[in-house]
Amino acid sequence: MSHLFWLSDDQWAGIAPLLPRHKGGAHRVDDRRVISGIIHVLKTGCRWCDCPEQYGPSTTVYNRFNRWSYKRFWSALLEVLATSSAVTKSTAIDSTYVKAHRSAHGGKGGQKIRRLDPHAAAKPPKFTPLQT
Repeated sequence: MSHLFWLSDDQWAGIAPLLPRHKGGAHRVDDRRVISGIIHVLKTGCRWCDCPEQYGPSTTVYNRFNRWSYKRFWSALLEVLATSSAVTKSTAIDSTYVKAHRSAHGGKGGQKIRRLDPHAAAKPPKFTPLQT
């Protein structure tokens, strides 16, 4: 259990006033446990579905992160955590951890600008533009 991240009492005291309160809907899961799970996933780089079960269901951890991301909640929260030295304010990303989809290099249909081929330039054009 020592490899898991848990917010300390001082860190939680700084975060608790920032949390959204009195929201309707289903019974709310323990915020401290879920936020600790989110920070654990972000620090270790594991997938959301691989989040340890001590933090609660991985779907809850991911959905809370996703909803609060749209509300820009994390900027204020990470500022508080950085001042309490729980997380660093700036982080470097190594390219070995960032994976791109195989089609991320370009759009549909390949390159729009094609390189000039000396043999192709000598041939007549395949079409004639419409003269208007």
